Amino acid sequence: MEPFNPDLPPVSQAVPEEGACHSGSDRMRAAATAAGKGDTLAQYAADYPVGPHDQPQSMCPAFGSLRVGLRMRRTATVLSGSACCVYGLSFTSHFYGARRSVGYVPFNSETLVTGKLFEDIRDAVFGLADPALYDTIVVTNLCVPTASGVPLQLLPKELNGVRIIGIDVPGFGIPTHAEAKDVLAGAMLKYARHEAIAGPVAAPRNGVSEKPTVTLLGEMFPADPVGIGMLLEPMGLAAGPTVPTREWRELYAALDCQAVAAIHPFYTASIREFEAAGRSIVGSAPVGESGTRDWLEAIGKACNVSSDLIGAAQNTFLPIIRGALEKMPIKGRITLSGYEGSELLVARLLKESGADVRYVGTACPRTAWSAPDREWLEAHGVHVQYRASLEQDLAAMHEWKPDLAIGTTPVVQKAKQLAIPALYFTNLISARPLMGIAGAGSLAQVVNAAMAGKTRFETMRNFFEGVGQGDQAGIWQEVPKDRPEFRAYYRRLIEKKAKAKKAEEMI
Repeated sequence: MEPFNPDLPPVSQAVPEEGACHSGSDRMRAAATAAGKGDTLAQYAADYPVGPHDQPQSMCPAFGSLRVGLRMRRTATVLSGSACCVYGLSFTSHFYGARRSVGYVPFNSETLVTGKLFEDIRDAVFGLADPALYDTIVVTNLCVPTASGVPLQLLPKELNGVRIIGIDVPGFGIPTHAEAKDVLAGAMLKYARHEAIAGPVAAPRNGVSEKPTVTLLGEMFPADPVGIGMLLEPMGLAAGPTVPTREWRELYAALDCQAVAAIHPFYTASIREFEAAGRSIVGSAPVGESGTRDWLEAIGKACNVSSDLIGAAQNTFLPIIRGALEKMPIKGRITLSGYEGSELLVARLLKESGADVRYVGTACPRTAWSAPDREWLEAHGVHVQYRASLEQDLAAMHEWKPDLAIGTTPVVQKAKQLAIPALYFTNLISARPLMGIAGAGSLAQVVNAAMAGKTRFETMRNFFEGVGQGDQAGIWQEVPKDRPEFRAYYRRLIEKKAKAKKAEEMI
């Protein structure tokens, strides 16, 4: 993070709270750069490159880092941002099961432009820093404080033995909430790595593994780390912590590994810290038969395991996985999209299960660690779209006319309007085991059941046919008529007001 420069003019560059989400990303980015956040935004641009469009259509990115902090033991989370943003983020976090309060430092235009907001944040941190309650306090700048240059880097690094971590997670700098998880995970790994360099650190709650470990990078279904551990055992290895971790001391164990498995390949900042610690990074994951074969070989080589032990692990598990896939085949055409980061893995597992997968879209960026899965999918006739937009996902569904569409909420909604069976990726697909033996066949039941329901959709469509669409939907004595002249009048009125507002801003 760029060191604070008192000569920079955060007061004149401050973005008023009322302009927060409507000021435009270019204006917000320019203000943040002028206020001393240029290096931070440049690093984000390098770590999380955008696609042909600005960013995918998804929820506020800060939800990702907020979720990581709220799931950790003895960790306090404080947000600094517009009240509407904080309300929405806290609501969403509790909707997804958070059982901990979200701290909030309110502000107004005066405290923002005078620098009082930073003092209020500092006071809040001093008030929270109780080592009996917390190991860590995470303070997050949302869009407006970031654009105004609120200097969280000036917070003390430690208070009463409690670590203080300040991060900027603006919507105009982080494309997706998945990548915001990496912002906090990477910051924590960096802090923990320097602690380990400085001297002895605490052991994990469950002790230190006697075997060399493989750290698992990326959130996954709780059964998957257990299944991966089974795959590693014949090679004399063990599954290490999963990053993001659930406790601070697990970060030390995560760094103290033989290799890192980048299950989710977009954790660029975290990977940078592991590489700084001298750890090898292995992409892909043990999904399906060929995926498990390739992954075991790559992990074995990264951990200097003999070819005999690698072969023994493959010979033990591959026949079981093959049998499970053959027992629960998937027959039908599928398009798939999502924003979790595991979309390519799911597409690969579906393909190995027999599905005719034509398209996989992910909101996450293309990285070196997703290359094994991308190359395998493309070799098997699957189009892979990184930084996929909703329009691209819908276009793929229209082009391929699948028997099942797996995707985000708007994709599922559109598919059902077209009488195409659909499943929401986050709740119904990624919330299942995908790795190793448990993953083989885990998707078949829900996917086949969904595709079998196509006749019900067709029956419903036929039943409701003739009742109209859009503003003509329903049963009418007199069907509403389109009034293009009214639409044209109000469109001109809106455009006129927008031009007037822009002219006022330029004065």
